[in-house]
Amino acid sequence: MRTLIAGAAIALSFGSIAHAAIQEEAVTYRDGDTVMKGFIVYDDANKAKRPGIIVVHEWWGITRHVHGEARKFASQGYTAFVADMYGDAKTADNPKDAGALSGAVRKNPAAMQSRFNAAKDTLLKHASVDASRIGAAGYCFGGSVVLDMARAGSDLKGVAAFHAGLGAAGAPAAPGKVKSKILVLNGEADPFIKPESIDAFKKEMAAANVDYRYINYPGAVHAFTNPEATEKGKQFNLPLAYDAEADKQSKAETSKFFSSVFME
Repeated sequence: MRTLIAGAAIALSFGSIAHAAIQEEAVTYRDGDTVMKGFIVYDDANKAKRPGIIVVHEWWGITRHVHGEARKFASQGYTAFVADMYGDAKTADNPKDAGALSGAVRKNPAAMQSRFNAAKDTLLKHASVDASRIGAAGYCFGGSVVLDMARAGSDLKGVAAFHAGLGAAGAPAAPGKVKSKILVLNGEADPFIKPESIDAFKKEMAAANVDYRYINYPGAVHAFTNPEATEKGKQFNLPLAYDAEADKQSKAETSKFFSSVFME
């Protein structure tokens, strides 16, 4: 049983605040015996119940980029929850460690789903959240995670996956199982996303009658939404680069996507 432990302020009081602003608060929660450390992000000027979005990090773990994405969602009127998929907020500063951390999660679909659901359950406890309207957004590794949560039949209204691997860690999408609308936003020049994997993904979605949209951004490579990606690419000789135009366009599509799914 997942239990909230000390240091968490899940049910926040929305009392009189002199200067309303985006609030970001650390939250410690559990998935079984594993201690997880995430962040709840919301605009305290908004007093109404609002949709919640689970934000799932890249293979580096919870970074400045992921915090920034959560704050953008909060500024659009959502309550965002930055999920910890590694436990104890572990992060990696090199590809070897990042690959080990992300690989351990992807190789255990049951544990991946349990950790995601622990974050979702924590978000649902927040006083600002309308529990009937929950979505998810993920980046790179996190994009693959949210796609797999949709495949697993999670009751998310919609999932947005940025520069995400497309293969299923567990069972592929099946007719009648996927409840979420899906938006995938990838770079056309991303060498990690092979044309055959795109074709296979589209066939999988079509066979399962999933309501999905796949967008390729010309010239964009992996991690195009992350302003720190270009430096990381140079540091580790990897095809990573920030693309301001693709970032802008993909965020506009995501804004329209969540507005639409949460209105239904």
